[in-house]
Amino acid sequence: MVEIGESYKVENSIKRKIVIIGAGHVGTHCGLTLILRNQVDELVYIDVKEEKACMEALDQDDAVSSLPRRVQVRAGTYADCADAQIVVMAAGRSRRPGETRLDMFDSSIEIMKSIVGPLKASGFHGILLSISNPADIVADFLRKRLEMPKSHVFSTGTSLDSARLRRILSEILGVDRHSIQAYSMGEHGDSQMIPASHIYVGGVPIMDYAAGNLELLKKLDFDAVCQAVRDAGQHVVVGKGCTEFGIGMVCSDIVQAIQNDEKRILPVSTLLEGEYGQSGIHAGVPAVIGKNGMERIVEINLTSEEKKKFDHSCSVIRGFIERADQM
Repeated sequence: MVEIGESYKVENSIKRKIVIIGAGHVGTHCGLTLILRNQVDELVYIDVKEEKACMEALDQDDAVSSLPRRVQVRAGTYADCADAQIVVMAAGRSRRPGETRLDMFDSSIEIMKSIVGPLKASGFHGILLSISNPADIVADFLRKRLEMPKSHVFSTGTSLDSARLRRILSEILGVDRHSIQAYSMGEHGDSQMIPASHIYVGGVPIMDYAAGNLELLKKLDFDAVCQAVRDAGQHVVVGKGCTEFGIGMVCSDIVQAIQNDEKRILPVSTLLEGEYGQSGIHAGVPAVIGKNGMERIVEINLTSEEKKKFDHSCSVIRGFIERADQM
């Protein structure tokens, strides 16, 4: 059998090499999105099910035949991480209907324990973008066990939640979502919160934008909006068994910000060291993403009520991080 990618030998060093650990729904959709958006020259899949990784790579390699550029897609081993620019952690099982992401804690940590050894031994020194759930706890676990700087290990965090938030607000306001600036913060899960005081529509605070429109003001129940954001992923899981397209685009956006040194502000789950009054945990907050990974945390002024909600979310994350530290 001809090895996948054998005919695609690239003579020069490939700068845009990305390794995806986990060739399931999420990992492969992230990979395909990176291919279609021209963000990768060499894409390598690693999975405990080696045959699945090979066949997913082969299927995408066939798709590359219709593109106007060359992309090497193949299955590989942890040795491939040594010169990877970015490793995307997508290992783990899918969330089941009725489950929270925290319900995946035990199985996810056990999987990560089996990965950190060979990943560390590979000599990987690039940027690790984690997607696996529970996102905040897994990112913290990986950063500690791999002994890497916080700038180089972070998770997509509340990026997908923030995308869902902008979609929901767009539907309420009748305004294009690209004209709305809004973040979900805290846990990528049921305790997340929305700093409504920092939602802007075309640069205008949302309540100022809605002023005088009683019908619109009635719809702007931010507790209900936040619940809708929390429930969005579960609705997709119940309806089709998994989420994959949204997170694929979120992963691509973060990779793009790194590769192009965009200094783009995105909500990711990164280590807090005093920011927002929290320390020693990963939580979703706005951060500047560039060629050096997570380059700076952006602190926005939360109202007292928003701060209480954020602190509560952090306390939920902290409890699980403490459990992970003992495993």
